[in-house]
Amino acid sequence: MLEYKISEALENISDEKVKGFWCDGVLLSEPDSYYSQKFINDNRQTKIKAYIGKDGQGDYSLTLKFGSKALSRYARNLDIAECIPHADFEKWFSIDTSKQEIEIQLD
Repeated sequence: MLEYKISEALENISDEKVKGFWCDGVLLSEPDSYYSQKFINDNRQTKIKAYIGKDGQGDYSLTLKFGSKALSRYARNLDIAECIPHADFEKWFSIDTSKQEIEIQLD
């Protein structure tokens, strides 16, 4: 689900450097403790790896920031996919192609 939303964001943001980019997938990239409910609650973010580019294979570090709705759902072991915003891509999605970094702000 997340890779589809990233691809949709890449299609809709105004940054010409990412025209034609898409996301082939996302993977966990840190030790398991970085995805625990305690770590997420304490830090309100975590890192994962995303494969992005014109060929979908560029290695990007993705910081996933949790808003209050996402924190609440994560703490209760509920799906956080509905916390990915549906519009205003430039408000919740940013990409730095030179550093190969992405940031996503969940609701």
